[in-house]
Order: sequence, then C-alpha cells, then structure tokens
Amino acid sequence: MATTDTTGVDLDALRPYFARNVEGATDRPLTASLIAGGRSNLTYVIGDGEHEWVLRRPPLGHVLPTAHDMGREYRVLRALAPTDVPVPQPLAFCDDTDVLGAPFYVMQKVDGVILRTPADTASLTPEEAQRCSVELVDVLARIHGVDYQAVGLGDFGHPDGFVERQVRRWGQQWERSQTRPLASIDEIARRLRAALPASPPPTIVHGDYRLDNTMLDPNDPGRIVAVLDWEMATLGDPLTDVGLFLLYWGQGDAQVIATGRNIPADAGFLTSDEVIEHYARISGRAVDNLDFYVVLAAYTLAIIVEGIHARFLMGKTLGEGFDTMGEAVERLAEWALDTANASSMTALRG
Repeated sequence: MATTDTTGVDLDALRPYFARNVEGATDRPLTASLIAGGRSNLTYVIGDGEHEWVLRRPPLGHVLPTAHDMGREYRVLRALAPTDVPVPQPLAFCDDTDVLGAPFYVMQKVDGVILRTPADTASLTPEEAQRCSVELVDVLARIHGVDYQAVGLGDFGHPDGFVERQVRRWGQQWERSQTRPLASIDEIARRLRAALPASPPPTIVHGDYRLDNTMLDPNDPGRIVAVLDWEMATLGDPLTDVGLFLLYWGQGDAQVIATGRNIPADAGFLTSDEVIEHYARISGRAVDNLDFYVVLAAYTLAIIVEGIHARFLMGKTLGEGFDTMGEAVERLAEWALDTANASSMTALRG
C-alpha cells in the first residue's frame, strides 16, 4: 500500500539527479508515493510516467548514531546482487545531502507480493503456506552461506565479540531513546550479559529477517523474489537472525505484540520447532541456545520500537499506527522476561 505523501522527497531536486545517475531516467517530471508498512527508513516509489524505481532515505528525525546508514545498505545490496540471495538491483547512491537533506539510494522496483496482514496470509493454501515457510528458512540459510570475503564484505563488520557488543550497544541505544524508565528492560539486559553464549563462525547477518521483509513471486508464494530492508545488515552471529525470525513467527503472544497478528496453527505454515529443525539441518549449525537469541531479539525490538515511539512523541513520524508503540515496548519487555524465566539456560532464568 502506498500514499501520495511526498514529505522527505524534493521532486524538483530529484529530477536532475535521476537524469544524471539513474539508468532509464530522463528529465521527465517525477512523482513519488510513500510505501506504507515501514516503521524506520522511508521508502518511496518514484515514477516518471514510463518507469518506476524505489528510493530509500532515513527517517525525518531522531536518528540514532550508526543507524539508518544508506551507504551500508547500498553496499550490501551491491555485494549480494550476483549471489543466490534474491535482492533488488541497486542503481544509484547519493551521499550529497544538498539533494534531499540526507543520503539516499535508488534500486530496482521488483514485481512481487508482501504478506503483511492476516488476510494476506489467509490467502495462501496450506500447501502454499508450507512451501513459503520452507523458502523463508532456505533463503535465510543462503544469506548465512554467502562467502562474505569473496563478495567484498570482509570489512563490513566486526564479528569478534558480536553478541556481547549487541547487548551493550542496544543498552546504550535504550539510554538515548527511552521516554521513561522500564525496570523490565534493565533486568533483561542484566540476564543477557550473564548468559552470553559462544557464537558459531560469523556470517552476513540481515538483522531484520521476517516474512514481511521478503517479497514473494506473484504467481508462486513458494519463491522469494527479493529480500528487503537491509538497514541492520552486518557481519556477526547468524543465530541472531534466527532468534529474531522466531520472535515474529508462529502462534504466540510475541507475534501479536511485534506484528499485530499471529499465524493460525492450521494455516499450513511450519511451526517454530519445524523452522528450527529445518534451519539446523540445512545450515549445519547447532541451535542449542536459541532461547538466548529469542530473548535478545525481543530486547532489541523493544528498544527499536521505543525509538519509533520517541519520534512519534516528537511529531517526526509519517503515516498511521504509531500511537500504540509505547505500549508495545512494555509488552515486548514483559514477554522477554517470561521467555527468559522459562528457559533451560540457568543464567537466562536469572
């Protein structure tokens, strides 16, 4: 779904930039539509009457240090474009803030379907839902299987000590973003520091891999045509991706908190246990400490949502659905504590 809200894009400034830098563009007048569904970076469809492209730029306000780095997103797309990971073709990157007031990049507009709502997922047959589930796990394993040195991303991150650094940095982000103190967030951070697991060998990490950050073939929901939203991508522990995927997946309270919906148990999708089993089998990685990664995912998401809530309070968000973000932070934190309390990991139980 898109709106014609062009806040954040100056079409008069974009027109000569596109003519000079984007293949297929001329000096024709441009139009822009804000693509709904995003809660962080802003994504627009840009058209000239004959062609359409997608433009990504940072949010309008309250941008955290190291977040919303358009250059990193563009770089990882360029690196992955020749691999078996399906991504939109990157077309141009602009770090001249005189054009839009912030860096941005332009990529191919892919023809596909994003399943965002209960009605979207209900449209699949059980057989389609099962194939979609398997494809999601397969593509995640393919991301983790890319030789990041060979594709030029050897210096893309600092994988040593990745998980400890994630816990520490997200704690720092909480200090910058929080609009009120929450004891549950502090307690989760304490337990995560006490329960740090040994990481497997590092891989490319997407950082926000989930069903509605993928685009499916319109004629075959068992085939992903594009993995989207690479703003959190880095090198690190691949199980952080699995933990976040599981947070969004399945039939539990966390899925409702995080996405506003859950997946009906009889819809044909893989269960969370089946997701774990399939990932372990095709990736060859041990998954014994996934409780830690799921709790870390809930902690991270709560802090991200708090940042969105802070932007909402400042009047710096575009679109609807932001007024419930503050409550979602509290519910995610409580769910993370409940999950930690039920874990088989002693340190995670506190």
